[in-house]
Amino acid sequence: MSQWSQVQQLEIKFLEQVDQFYDDNFPMEIRHLLAQWIETQDWEAASNNEAMATILLQNLLIQVDEQLDRVSQEKNLLLIHNLKRIRKLLQGKYHGNPMHIAVIISNCLREERRILAAASMPVQGPLEKSLQNSVVSERQRNVEHKVSAIKNSAQMTDQDVKYLEDLQEEFDFRYKTIQSLEQSDKNSALIKQEMLALQAMLNTLDYKRKEVLSKIGRVIHEIDMLMSNMLTEELLDWKRRQQIACIGGPLHGGLDQLQNCFTLLAESLFQVRRQLEKLDELLTRLTYDGDPIPVQRPQLLEKVNFLLYNLFRNSFVVERQPCMPTHPQRPMVLKTLIQFTVKLRLLIKLPELNYQIRVKATIDKNVSTVSNRRFILCGTHMKAMNMDESANGSLSVEFRHLQPKEMKSSAGSKGNEGPHMVTEELHSISFETQVCLYGLTINLETSSLPVVMISNVSQLPNAWASIIWYNLSTNDPQNLSFFNNPPAATLSQLLEVLSWQFSSYVGRGLNSEQLNMLAEKLTVSYNDYQLSWAKFCKEHLPGKSFTFWVWLEAILDLIKKHILPLWIDGYIMGFVSKEKERILLKDKTPGTFLLRFSESNLGGITFTWVDQLENGDVTFHSVEPYNKGRLSALPFADILRDYKVIMADNVPENPLKYLYPDIPKDKAFGKHYSCQPNEVKRQFEEYYFCGLFFFLFFFLSLNDSTDPHSPSDLLPMSPSVYAVLREHLSPTVIETAVCCKLFHS
Repeated sequence: MSQWSQVQQLEIKFLEQVDQFYDDNFPMEIRHLLAQWIETQDWEAASNNEAMATILLQNLLIQVDEQLDRVSQEKNLLLIHNLKRIRKLLQGKYHGNPMHIAVIISNCLREERRILAAASMPVQGPLEKSLQNSVVSERQRNVEHKVSAIKNSAQMTDQDVKYLEDLQEEFDFRYKTIQSLEQSDKNSALIKQEMLALQAMLNTLDYKRKEVLSKIGRVIHEIDMLMSNMLTEELLDWKRRQQIACIGGPLHGGLDQLQNCFTLLAESLFQVRRQLEKLDELLTRLTYDGDPIPVQRPQLLEKVNFLLYNLFRNSFVVERQPCMPTHPQRPMVLKTLIQFTVKLRLLIKLPELNYQIRVKATIDKNVSTVSNRRFILCGTHMKAMNMDESANGSLSVEFRHLQPKEMKSSAGSKGNEGPHMVTEELHSISFETQVCLYGLTINLETSSLPVVMISNVSQLPNAWASIIWYNLSTNDPQNLSFFNNPPAATLSQLLEVLSWQFSSYVGRGLNSEQLNMLAEKLTVSYNDYQLSWAKFCKEHLPGKSFTFWVWLEAILDLIKKHILPLWIDGYIMGFVSKEKERILLKDKTPGTFLLRFSESNLGGITFTWVDQLENGDVTFHSVEPYNKGRLSALPFADILRDYKVIMADNVPENPLKYLYPDIPKDKAFGKHYSCQPNEVKRQFEEYYFCGLFFFLFFFLSLNDSTDPHSPSDLLPMSPSVYAVLREHLSPTVIETAVCCKLFHS
């Protein structure tokens, strides 16, 4: 079943997550129509290879054209229209930057795998449970309800101000009419009656002015309370969810809902501000003793402006944290002189602000208090926010061509750039802008989550470990001195994050048994629920020359590059100790085997099978771990299929029959075999006779001299020996074997 078919069978809550990352950058229609073709292309490799990305983009457009021809024959007018629009959009957007669409599609496919992994792992850890607390959902609904009520109240007050304006105009007209009469006419009984009516109108005006001011005051108070309490909490929760998502956690949403709330509140505040301006205008035309407008209006206006300042300042957020397109699963790790992207968003969406806000990016603005190293940003570091940067029309800006560069020291020598750069040193990227609207000028500033600078890709694993530990351990978005004294982490939370590394990076998280094995490697006592930073990333594992994190990162790399389909299918137990392995296999049918990651070799995978001796005793056999070098030459599924050992009567036989617990080997791995049976037989025969060749060659070489002094003493072999071997082996195999013999000699 294709990945897209699996996605479509998800529950609605997971489908909503999928919907979040498909937009005009990569429309879902294309994902749906070209699902099988898209999934067979290597988009991740193309994201780092411009020539390959160019070919893939051209092929993508060809595929779209073929779909257009098909729907044209079906006369599906709506789909024809959409496909024509999408083709034009793709060609225009990515013609000059084909690697960008490769990055986008690669990210979408990865996020799909992540959601599928989350859907198949029903058990939630402590971090995820805290992010999905029912109280949070209830608060979201309350915020949206209160914002809607505030907007309605502001609109109703508009009607009151209009009524007040009409009443005052009527009063002004009748008052001026009386003033224009002769003095003799003013003493008439009719005029005196009119004067009493005017007094009554003035009393009503006074009452209405007080009522309008009171209603405005209540609206302002409700906005103040909402911003101070629930809306602030909602924004902080979104930022925390973003932190967790950056280290592989569940996809975070809710920014569109926050934008709706911020925008409605801003519109309400500007509406109240206009109402106060209207009251000031009415004041200039009519005032009287005890008039409430000159007393209350200045205080209300000051409060409105204060709330607008705070609302705008909180609305300026980093929508997508800094990330190198070449390493989308490792955000906040930046390599010097390599471009990264970052996206900003203003949650107050007003048409008047489109293209009017220019954002400036800087790095290490206040670094003098934290680090002696200084960086600058090269590339376009100032851009205007607009509503064209995102499919939903939000007011945003994306920096795509920034790259950090380390400055030279004041003494003129080169800075710290090099392989010794500290991967626990945190830096901050800041963004500044200014909003000028309706007479208000508001300076805005926000910062990314702390980033780690590297100068060599070999530093990436340790840098990523620093990012994990920081975002796991603190809610503070700007604690740049964090690693001066890094706090311990709870074991349960760390294990949850480690599972996220597998679900986000290789498409399948870890189950409880696998996590228990990792817990055993991390701590000797289950009572020790606190784990130090040093234990995770600095101290070597007992008896090993590497740390826990380096060991785990090597496994992730192995899965990603060499055994990904087998891992996603769930056929690799992986994390199981040798002791547990024997317990699991001892009662199983002979030939039952399981796959586990090596504990002594970095990035190695091995298999162990159970056998039974003639006397009934159980015996276990393990092979030397396969690493990336060996797996680059031959797919692991083929190795499992073709593995042979010499049994009785020197007959080679495959001892691997059932994948634990009792799955027939071919049923588990058959779809991953890469060769046809006759090809497999030919390859095996060459491997078998190659081994025979080595045996004969060594044996015959030692007949004349048991102590050869040079490789030439071993050659040449006799014509008769060569003729025998030539019957079974190709010249290429013989040549390879001879070269190997020379090398080992």
